[in-house]
Amino acid sequence: MKVNEKITVPRGYSVAWTGEFENQVRAQQRLVEVVPICLVLIFFLLFVAFGNVRDAGLVLVNVPFAMIGGILALHVTGTIFSISAGIGFIALFGLCIQNGVILISVFKKNLHHGMNMRAALIRGVAERTRPVVMTALMAAIGLVPAAISTGIGSETQKPLAIVVIGGLISATILTLLIFPLVFEWGYRFTTSAKVREDIRKKDFEDYEG
Repeated sequence: MKVNEKITVPRGYSVAWTGEFENQVRAQQRLVEVVPICLVLIFFLLFVAFGNVRDAGLVLVNVPFAMIGGILALHVTGTIFSISAGIGFIALFGLCIQNGVILISVFKKNLHHGMNMRAALIRGVAERTRPVVMTALMAAIGLVPAAISTGIGSETQKPLAIVVIGGLISATILTLLIFPLVFEWGYRFTTSAKVREDIRKKDFEDYEG
């Protein structure tokens, strides 16, 4: 805007930004197209895995949990959003989906064994806290050197590492504390007996298949 206000070019001429800035704008536009496609594909795979829209949608609730931490990490460190950071967010989607699948699976297993909803959630979180935390911890520790690097190439790897570390922290905490409540809300109109019956039918169909 300032350039357009202060510079007047003759008729027939125009001002265009090229080079690295142009490449970044083009890449960001492509990223805007790729992310929704990734989410749609993930939803489809979850639907195939669970056999219903509700569980697939509940797992996708974990995605904002990771984005919160990634955005805050960029803000706190003063890092500008770049294509590297965008790729970091896409990587976070996979980790969040994995945690959601792990928790939903154990919740349904506990319901299948006759527990009420509250007991199934508490038992499930207690059983899966260690694998969820260990997965996030190993990934975060592995990216710490990249997040604090200042040498050649750090401008490419640093944003990705910062986003992933921040996202893992928020996703791990919110997944273990908030996601069970989301699951309970998603099934609040369904009795535990009905849930167990649906799970038995699904297990029987998988066995027959």
